Amino acid sequence: MASSSSSSWALLFFALFALSKVSNGKAPSGLVMDFYKESCPQAEEIIREQVKLLYKRHKNTAFSWLRNLFHDCAVESCDASLLLDSTKKTISEKETDRSFGMRNFRYLEDIKDAVERECPGVVSCSDILVLSARDGIVSNGKEVERRKGAHSVGRTHCVKLVHRLYPEVDPALNPDHVPHMLKKCYDPLPDPKAVQYVRNDRGTPMKLDNNYYVNILENKGLLMVDHELAHDPRTRPYVKKMAKSQDYFFQHFSRAIALLSENNPLTGEQGEIRRHCNLANKRVSED
Repeated sequence: MASSSSSSWALLFFALFALSKVSNGKAPSGLVMDFYKESCPQAEEIIREQVKLLYKRHKNTAFSWLRNLFHDCAVESCDASLLLDSTKKTISEKETDRSFGMRNFRYLEDIKDAVERECPGVVSCSDILVLSARDGIVSNGKEVERRKGAHSVGRTHCVKLVHRLYPEVDPALNPDHVPHMLKKCYDPLPDPKAVQYVRNDRGTPMKLDNNYYVNILENKGLLMVDHELAHDPRTRPYVKKMAKSQDYFFQHFSRAIALLSENNPLTGEQGEIRRHCNLANKRVSED
């Protein structure tokens, strides 16, 4: 993940965390487990294997899957609208400022192609997006267990944080962390297209864990929202719990992922099963 998405995710996580306290644990109407059991029984296994393959080739894909889920489902619904290309009349969600730094959309097309070869016109792009996020988290977790000392998730582009470094350093930042930030973001006016960024967690940058919460309690959060999350009396008690217990973090993280993936999905006759996730079927026919 890149840009300010990790902090945005943290805020969303806390909103979902609060919602989980009052949720009855039932999926929204229209959602069922094993939906493709009859129509495409191999679907989940195909997606899982494709995610594993892509993760072996490109380690950062696991976090791209997770960010895709966040950006697609947190807007209006889990409908894979994030994956659609721009048209003459509509700007793609992929090209908006909130999607700054996102990439790897083409790999979802690889997964879609693999599923289509087995079950053409059956599995929706939104389900592929959600399942790839789930399996991406699992793949990364297993890889971390295998590689002792493996490298928390994501990075923030310099263009999003230089206001905390220039013209003067924000006094709320941990002074021990500032030299590293200045080294990575040496230009007060960074090029938005340049690959200049700071890892959100220097200790375990490619590992999904609770280290983000440890860092923000030590004033090592890169963005102002990180600092506010750690010091606001409404959220600080939960930040401290997350930082203290990895199990507590994973318990509520998994529940938040489930709640997010159930956000207002298209079911029944709503929507369509796209042949290509970046194009509505009407555009494919026209082309």
